[in-house]
Amino acid sequence: MTLNKYSFGIGDRFAHQGKAQLQAIINARREGVNITPVWNKSNREHTITRTSPADVRAEADRAVSELGWTDSYYVDADHINIENVDMFIDASNFFTIDVADFIGKIAEPQDIDDFVKKHKSLCGSLQIDGLDEPLEITEDQIVSTARNYLAAVKQAEKICRHIENKKGRDNFITEISMDETSEPQTPVELFLILAAVSAQNIPAQTIAPKFTGHFNKGVDYTGSVSNFAKEFEQYLAVIAFAVKQFSLPDDLKLSIHSGSDKFSIYPPINKALKKFDAGIHIKTAGTTWLEELIGLALAGPDGLAIAKKIYITAISRLDELCAPYAAVVDIDKEKLPSPDIVDRWTGEQFACALRHDLFCPQYNPNFRQILHLAYKIAAETGLDFTNTLKKHEKIIAENVTKNLYHRHIKPIFM
Repeated sequence: MTLNKYSFGIGDRFAHQGKAQLQAIINARREGVNITPVWNKSNREHTITRTSPADVRAEADRAVSELGWTDSYYVDADHINIENVDMFIDASNFFTIDVADFIGKIAEPQDIDDFVKKHKSLCGSLQIDGLDEPLEITEDQIVSTARNYLAAVKQAEKICRHIENKKGRDNFITEISMDETSEPQTPVELFLILAAVSAQNIPAQTIAPKFTGHFNKGVDYTGSVSNFAKEFEQYLAVIAFAVKQFSLPDDLKLSIHSGSDKFSIYPPINKALKKFDAGIHIKTAGTTWLEELIGLALAGPDGLAIAKKIYITAISRLDELCAPYAAVVDIDKEKLPSPDIVDRWTGEQFACALRHDLFCPQYNPNFRQILHLAYKIAAETGLDFTNTLKKHEKIIAENVTKNLYHRHIKPIFM
């Protein structure tokens, strides 16, 4: 399988918006931008919502059939590891192999020695197209990178071989994810990581490094946009060079796990993709779930009542909801509206507080973040929630398509 130049990872907590998501991709196609849809859902999300990878496959297949999509599409086993990969084997054809837990673990001394000996020839100055300065590589950096990342790459190889034994080597897309860690990878480290990926014969088509700044759930990027832009271009240049240097797959590309709505970095991403004529894989995570809540709030009394109930319950369970996402949320509890206030809100007031619009004085990023995590509460309401989604499908679908197309796809790709 070969992943197209542009691909878009679509998160959908409750598997109801497949058609609305795909419609945004179709709208882009009509404007001359070809994007491959990738429906993604992690084991953690399946556990919370009590769904299975087969449900994601069914959602994707149904959307593709009903909208007449004839090009490639994928179902991503998102952030899997060796313990849970088997539950995704049958339904998925894209595997995001998460090895962040192995970063910093020390590989076997002999493996480190072999890697250093094999790659000593890389020491010195490397002139790479697109970089203002040469990449300076020392033996100490090779040793350090091997000590910090070789165990992670070898774990990725182990999982990849396991999937190959089940599905066959060319029957799935491989992504290596190193983004859920504390420190970003330098361009030199990324280059040497890719050397290790090649040495392990991993057919990676996307790689997700850790970027500088904060990618908190549901809200905009926090950090220096100019620093991000420089780093993003460095990564693109290094990947393009490494593909040739190490005989990696020609279509290897950068992947960004956005955590949703990183609007401030979309312009530099757009600029860099055009500058380097590069591809990208980008995930939108929980944006769709929040658009469902906005749609429910605007749909009528029954939808608004459920939206309010979810928030009021989430407030009482804030610590529980935040615990699994502690590294990627930043909620100021003092700025959360009280349950009494929210209970008196109109649908428009609820939607304005939740919708990610920095120009709207009612927008509350703390309110948005807690609701981003509160899909667990929605799942617990069972059919009350999902039946209301079905009842108000039209307004919700319009929100989902508009949001994905106008606020994400167009700024990134057009």
